[in-house]
Amino acid sequence: MVSQIQYTKPQVLRMLVDVRDPEIPVLSIEEIGMLRDVVIDENGCEVIITPTYTACPAMAMIEKDIKQTLADQGIDVVKVTTVFAPAWSTDWMSEDTKEKLRAYGIAAPLHSTCDAAKDKSSIVECPQCFSTKTTLISQFGSTACKALYRCEKCLEPFDYFKCH
Repeated sequence: MVSQIQYTKPQVLRMLVDVRDPEIPVLSIEEIGMLRDVVIDENGCEVIITPTYTACPAMAMIEKDIKQTLADQGIDVVKVTTVFAPAWSTDWMSEDTKEKLRAYGIAAPLHSTCDAAKDKSSIVECPQCFSTKTTLISQFGSTACKALYRCEKCLEPFDYFKCH
């Protein structure tokens, strides 16, 4: 059965603003840069997404949420396509998005992708007390896209969203 799409691309994009990254619920998939495009044609609606990491475990949940969100708006034929090229980059995050990460307790990426590869000695600021006296505990935090740090001032552990 072919869906009778009566929506425009901008309308569908607005519908998707409430689809959250299940690992960082203060960010939408659009804000984090995972939502790459929407294609509407006679066959239905295709939503194109890029994971923050190749094996991101949240992708199945995000696909389900996209389909449910659009079904709730009357769009029944939805295809979600995951693309890996170009690879997702922290460069796709706006300064507003990085501020939302900080407010949520996750240190935002310090650099653009290219700069991060050059500078491994960067100081990560604690998102709780803003101290720069922090220590890397593990290259992997609560998810593969984050590293685990500890603040030496407030002694709180926190995730740092790695540059890539």
